[in-house]
Amino acid sequence: MAEDPDLLIDDREDTDDDERVGAADDQAHAAAHGHGTKAVFAALGANVAIAVSKFVAFSVTGSSSVLAEGVHSVADSGNQLLLLLGGRRARRAADREHPFGYGRERYFWGFVVALVLFTLGAMFAVYEGLHKIEHPEEITNPEWAFGVLAFALLAEGTSLRTAVKEARKTKGDASYWRFIRRAKSPELPVVLLEDFGAMIGLCFALVGVSLSVALDDPVWDGYGTLAIGILLGFIAIVLVVEMKSLLIGESANRKDLEAIAAAVEVEPDVIRLIHLRAEHIGPEELLVGMKVEFLHELTVAEVAATIDRVERNIRGGVPTARVIYIEPDVHHAHLATASFVAPHEGHIDRDDPDYASITGQVQAVDPDDDIWS
Repeated sequence: MAEDPDLLIDDREDTDDDERVGAADDQAHAAAHGHGTKAVFAALGANVAIAVSKFVAFSVTGSSSVLAEGVHSVADSGNQLLLLLGGRRARRAADREHPFGYGRERYFWGFVVALVLFTLGAMFAVYEGLHKIEHPEEITNPEWAFGVLAFALLAEGTSLRTAVKEARKTKGDASYWRFIRRAKSPELPVVLLEDFGAMIGLCFALVGVSLSVALDDPVWDGYGTLAIGILLGFIAIVLVVEMKSLLIGESANRKDLEAIAAAVEVEPDVIRLIHLRAEHIGPEELLVGMKVEFLHELTVAEVAATIDRVERNIRGGVPTARVIYIEPDVHHAHLATASFVAPHEGHIDRDDPDYASITGQVQAVDPDDDIWS
């Protein structure tokens, strides 16, 4: 979320500067994306192996907890494939239909992951748990269930360890919960939550199977399955909320906003930064817009050169600022002081028949005109 309400919008794009920094930006983008990808591949490998073992164990034992965990692992495997798909599609170049690129594809597929986790994982587990509570079935060959659950705990623990190591590279001193809430890349938060949920879910399944065997009452297996479903539902809701926020558009963090502001205000030809807005159009891509007051005696060419320098300064401090718009303006306090800013109407003839549309008193373009259909 934007953390400085005083800091908005640019009206011009320096194509030459964009081309000069394009290659470096793409390298940084790929490097940052790579951190999350390693954790996704680790989780994918673990979940495929675990899913196969769980379904084998279910076919032998008939445990609903093991079945729910098997479906959970299948859902997680599909989710990792969706995250990889999103990362691949997000790297497509900008085009006429999507002039700012496809960076938000990663957020969209992260949102789809949350929906899959809720529908395929949570709802199935809740249904299966309620069914087994009402119609308990005896667990046969429980040693199979214990063996597979132990293997799954080991594999999920390895996957979670990889995700934690990758998260440490970017989270800094923040807690893991704060990292999940504030991260702009969807892959690591999704894998962290999925792996953590899988570990807790396996514990629920282990407890459910253990109580069913120890007490000779298979209803506890149903309770374990129901607990897994509720856990997955909670994780899915957290992911839906976070991915929705990213899809709508989140502001740059305070550190980047302050670095951008400093890069503008250090320029000698700048009087003041009037407004600043910076929004993520992808995990490693910022759209930056601002209004800036420049020295009033500068010519148009000098203002253009100053804007070029400001853009280079911004990208030097914040490489993720890939698209920058800067609108020259005059602060309202200076406009109110006639001695500070002389009134200027430009080359506008009041007798011109288009005077009203030029000055914005009437619409210059009719959006309902047939030429737009």
